[in-house]
Parts: sequence; C-alpha cells; structure tokens
Amino acid sequence: MNLLRSATVVSVASLAVLALAADPKDTPPPVVTPAATFSDGAGAPADAIVLFDGRDLSKWKSENGGEPKWTLAGGAMQVNGGGLMTREEFGDIQLHLEWASPAEVKGDGQGRGNSGVYFQGRYEIQVLDSYQNPTYPNGQASAFYGHSAPLVNASRKPGEWQTYDIVFRAPKPMADGKVQPGSFTVFHNGMLVQDHIPIPGAATTSAKFTGVAPTGPIMLQDHGNPVRYRNIWLRKLASAPAK
Repeated sequence: MNLLRSATVVSVASLAVLALAADPKDTPPPVVTPAATFSDGAGAPADAIVLFDGRDLSKWKSENGGEPKWTLAGGAMQVNGGGLMTREEFGDIQLHLEWASPAEVKGDGQGRGNSGVYFQGRYEIQVLDSYQNPTYPNGQASAFYGHSAPLVNASRKPGEWQTYDIVFRAPKPMADGKVQPGSFTVFHNGMLVQDHIPIPGAATTSAKFTGVAPTGPIMLQDHGNPVRYRNIWLRKLASAPAK
C-alpha cells in the first residue's frame, strides 16, 4: 500500500513538472526568418506626423524634460544619456519605427541590445537583440513586455535594421470607473507578432507614467545599450468612445 501510494505521489509530481514545462508562457515562439526588406525605409503618408527623419531631435525631449542627449549619425539617432519622449502626446495611433541593436554583440538575455517603445509612456513593446539570444518569451523583441510573447521570433541579425509597424488602441476609462481595455497589433519585419492583444490598463514595468489617460507621449527607453533608431512616423487614429 505504501509503495503504491509513493508511486502515485511520484506520478502526480512528474505530471505537474511536465505541465509546468509545457506552460505556453515559458515556451519560446518559433523562429521565422523575415524577408530581406518589408517596410524598411517606408515613407510617411500624407497625413502622418514625422517624429524623426534623421536630421534633428526637434520633436523630442529627454525623459526628465530637458534637451535630448542622443547622438545623431548616418540618419539615425543612438541611445545616450537617458530616455526620450515626444513633445506631443497621442491617443490611438499607427506607428512606424525602425531600429537596430549593436552589431558588436555584448551580453546576453535582457542585457543585449535592450531598449523599448512606450506608448503613452505606459505600455511597452520590447526592443531587444533576440537573434539567437534566449530570454523569457514575454520579454523578447516585439513582446508586449510582461504580458504577451510574440507569435514568432522574426528577429534579424545584430546590427541589421528592423521594422515595427504597430496599431495602438489606448485603454479608456468608463463611466462606471472601470477600464475598457485597449489593444496592440504589431508587425515585426513584416510578420504579425501581436494580434489585437488586450492592454488592460496597468502600466508596464519601468514605465514613467501610470494610470489610464486619454493621451501620452511616445517614449524610447535607455536601457544602457547603444540601440539606434530611424524613420519614425505615426498617424493619429479616430478613437471610439468608451462603451
């Protein structure tokens, strides 16, 4: 009887371990090699607001409100001396952005080519060198950080330019005090990686701002790695009222 009980306990424990290992939150997304180009260098539409065209940082300020310290070279800006945020604030938007992690690989996991794009200074789509660089899935490139891993790992090699095309719908306060979730739809190098993923309203880890608001700045994170950005523009989208 004791042997049977012991065997049952072991079996249950083994099943629990297998179930934990199979948790989709811990399963890396499949790697899919993107096309050589997709929306790289995509020109801004007629109704777009150009946030960075390679010439100056006039649309940006440092995260503490001062003048930006990021360096300009070759039509790109490089992380330096703290994060950036837009001078203008936005609600629902379509954003195009191009970025590149350092060509020289240093560090691993979250310490390799780390930055981030914060919508309304609250909700982060992760920027990370995720080319042959394992980390927790909801913290890799194109993840809604801490919430949703990408459907696939569409990362290019270190130093190569990558594209994000993102539709952001902001969470909205409702009359009863609750929050109507927003959403992220994200294409990374031309591949769908976040498919209308809900944004509950709570700010991402390390966000500058908290609480649901109608508008907020786009923020680019300084995580201590010399990540570069170029060709950033957005289109304002009409916002449906909270239900």
